[in-house]
Amino acid sequence: MKAIFKHLFNFLVLSSVSFAASANIVLVDGHVRAMPASVPNTAAYFTLANHTANAVTLVAVNTPAAKEAQLHTIIEENGMVKMRQVDGFLIPSHGTLTLQSTGDHVMLLSLTAPLVVDNKVPLELIFEDGQQLMIELPVLKQAATQEGEQVDHHHHH
Repeated sequence: MKAIFKHLFNFLVLSSVSFAASANIVLVDGHVRAMPASVPNTAAYFTLANHTANAVTLVAVNTPAAKEAQLHTIIEENGMVKMRQVDGFLIPSHGTLTLQSTGDHVMLLSLTAPLVVDNKVPLELIFEDGQQLMIELPVLKQAATQEGEQVDHHHHH
């Protein structure tokens, strides 16, 4: 019996070491936007919570679902809304980073296969300090209600 316990104990120790660093960054919620099969690119939206005392910067994303993942932000210049690639997204200490269609988001370029709604897309998040976090996001169609709500907000005076 002891040998099994010892083996189990070693396994648990190893597991906790590898998770210790990244357990401080937690996926709160997220999804990958479902697109028609003919569209080669899509976007990933998610919320990360940083439970550490230090700010953390997300600097890269890898996924087998696309040839390239880029960090993009939306900026307004002269009343024109533009997408711009950025080097990283800062997650403040004990704060959250929210990626959404109206702001920061991750673009998945040249999808390796059409996304299927409700399938999970694995993403490897890489942080400036070398931490990595593996997350899986479901593929969801953009909720029509959300877009409707956003339109409403502009009309309240």
